Amino acid sequence: MQTIQADVFKARFEEFIDAAHHGETFIVTLGHQHEKVAALIPYAQLEAGRPRTLGTLAGVAKVTFADDFEITDKKLLEH
Repeated sequence: MQTIQADVFKARFEEFIDAAHHGETFIVTLGHQHEKVAALIPYAQLEAGRPRTLGTLAGVAKVTFADDFEITDKKLLEH
């Protein structure tokens, strides 16, 4: 994992994207204090696909949806 300043990241953006595509990870810092503000990770490492637990109901309850379950965004967001 490399740490890079935001101005360097901006100037060499395509280089860092290519490196991330090949598995490298970067932390982007900002300012004189080198405050960590962002991370660039390979998409395959993104945790969005990780199953989420039901919090306090973990192990007590579960939810499943039928394969033919459908709902529009509009209907879901209605009160």
